[in-house]
Parts: sequence; C-alpha cells; structure tokens
Amino acid sequence: MIAPEKLFQLGAGQKRRKLALTFGELERDIAGIAEKGTAYDFPLMTREEYTKAVTRIVLQDPKLPEDSAQELRSLLDAVPFDERRTCNKARNALLAILGTFPAEWDLVIAPHSSEGLSVEKRNFFPGVAVYAEDIRSPFNVGSIFRTAEAMGCERVLISPQCTDPSQPKAIRSAMGCIETMGYTRCALEQIPDDDPVFVLETGGTPLGDFVFPERGTVIIGSEELGVSPEALARATYGRVTIPMTGLKASLNVGVAFGILMQAWTDAIRDGKTKKIGS
Repeated sequence: MIAPEKLFQLGAGQKRRKLALTFGELERDIAGIAEKGTAYDFPLMTREEYTKAVTRIVLQDPKLPEDSAQELRSLLDAVPFDERRTCNKARNALLAILGTFPAEWDLVIAPHSSEGLSVEKRNFFPGVAVYAEDIRSPFNVGSIFRTAEAMGCERVLISPQCTDPSQPKAIRSAMGCIETMGYTRCALEQIPDDDPVFVLETGGTPLGDFVFPERGTVIIGSEELGVSPEALARATYGRVTIPMTGLKASLNVGVAFGILMQAWTDAIRDGKTKKIGS
C-alpha cells in the first residue's frame, strides 16, 4: 500500500488510477480474498484509518460529481464504518471519471474458501454434468462454474482447448466455485457414455419442448463457433435451443448455460424428465 501523503505527489490521472487499484486491493483484503502480495500491510495506521484517508483524497478530486462526493461523505461519517462499501463506491467513482468502467472480470467477489468443500458434501442433482468445449474467455469459464455449482451440477468437464480455470479472471468470476466443484479436462470421446449426452445449440428442439434426461451431460460450445461438428455427432440424445426474438438473436455462453440449467433443474424437480433406460 502506498502512503496517503505520497499520492498527493502524483499527477491527476496517475493518482486516480493508483487510487482505483488501491481501493480494489482493499476490497479484496476486507473480503478475505487478498491476492498474493496485496494484503494490507501498511504499518502506520489500521486498515480502517487508511481507507478513510485515501477516501478523503478522492473527495478532493475536482472532477468528482457532487452526488458521489455526498455519498462518500455519508459513508465516512457512518457508524459503524462500512469499509468495503466505501472502497467500492470510491473505486467506481474514480473509474467513471477515468472513463474506464469495471469489466466483468474485474468484479470484487465475496470471500470464499475451498477448505472442507467437495462435490460429495454439496447438494447436487446426481449425474447432471456440463462439458465446456473450447471456451476462450476466462470470465465465461468462471461464470460456467458459478452457474454449475449454484444450479446443482454434479461435475464440470472441460475440453483440452478450454481456457485454464486457474486463470485469475476465471477464479474471480467463479466466486470460489472452481475450488468447490473441481473439474476434469478430457476429450469429447472421454465423456462418459453411460448417460445421455446432448448439446445446447441453435437449430434444435425449442427449450420448452425439449424432454430433458433425468441425468446426463450437456455440451456447450465456444463463444465464436458454438459446438463443433464432432460434439454434435457425440450428442446422441439431441439438441436443445433457446428461442430468441431479438435482432441479434445471440446470447453470451454463460447466460445461455444459466437459462438451460434453470429449465433442466425445473424439469428434474417437477418429475418431467425422461427416465434413463425407458
């Protein structure tokens, strides 16, 4: 952490960027998920005192909108002092001045820990799995893990060319679900064939008409190309499509997977799935 008084020596633009980075590091430290080398270690004041000091520097920025300034003043005066909210509001105000709004991969996430967490200790739908084929964006990879964990997938499989889930951007967007879920990297032909395999892709059965299996693996494809011809051939149970009416008729792969999982798990809960072997 840089000493507050040293920030005054920086030019306006550099000062704003440095403050924005500092508030991001503070947020992660407050949440208990500080990245290596960024934990709060300034010896001359407590973290709360430091947060207040750098927030007061933001309040001196001539480009800070009055509504943002008023909100920060209220947060500084509040008892008890909400460190994390103050950091978040200050950081976003700075990014707005800089014209650089937070990307999805830069979200500061809730604290998480992999200690004591495993698939066996989660609530999940037995046999429900997703295979992520060649997903390139680490944000999308993290989003898929987060949705898989939240909606009750038992396991996540990823293709050999899928972005590494250990990338920092994937870890951030997954909110700890990569550690919780774990994953298996495997080729298409290694997807277990004792349960049905189907794909989420255009040109298939509309979501509302598709009869989901009680267990199985859904393949979701890359952002640019969708699922491969080999994946379509591997999906002997069929193809399901999300109907869309917009001009673009296009969804982010993570969003599409979330819609698919909601429909699949609803069908399981309602007893409207196809029994395996029937």
